[in-house]
Amino acid sequence: MNETKQATGSDIRKKALVYGSVAVGILIIAGVASYLISSNREIAISSSTISAPLITLSPIVGGRLNAVYVNPGDHVAANAPVALVGTEVVTAKVAGLIVDTGDTVGAQVAPGTPVVTEIDPSQLRVVGKIDENKGLAQVAVGDPVLFTVDAYGSRLFKGVVDEVAPTSNQSGIVFDISNQRQVQQFDVKARFDTSAYPFLKNGMSARMYVYPSH
Repeated sequence: MNETKQATGSDIRKKALVYGSVAVGILIIAGVASYLISSNREIAISSSTISAPLITLSPIVGGRLNAVYVNPGDHVAANAPVALVGTEVVTAKVAGLIVDTGDTVGAQVAPGTPVVTEIDPSQLRVVGKIDENKGLAQVAVGDPVLFTVDAYGSRLFKGVVDEVAPTSNQSGIVFDISNQRQVQQFDVKARFDTSAYPFLKNGMSARMYVYPSH
């Protein structure tokens, strides 16, 4: 009877420690978020997206697309067969997620033409487009980032700037109405712990808030 009570007490203490650690973690995140938000140095980038670089899979030799072995949303291993063009098996370059399949079976495919597109989920980033006159000069690699994702409302996620584009995004040119000058837009990318947020998906809309640390 005493042994049972002791075991039960031990289990309770273990659970208390676990719950306590989780609570401390939540408080730390909340504290960091509160500090950053109250610092009044926030640079908001509303036009942001969760995305990863596209990896196109193509045949070396052209021919008839005889088969496609995958569908969008499938997870594949590195070197897994994804399509058959002529007698050539097209394989995945990395372990990843299929996001697109190209031509229909039976179509003629030229050498180097993508037949399947994948991404590496570990390379997901928050990618925002910022006008050059809206705080670009203050953003630097290593700056902390908070971001929200439309699908998850006001929930805050943590990241850090790991790239500021060295050249403008020409397709994103806007005009400053006050003097009709062209305002260039630049991409800002922030990495985050994809293992902590496995539910964030390629293509989700987001809002990014950068907190300059210099």
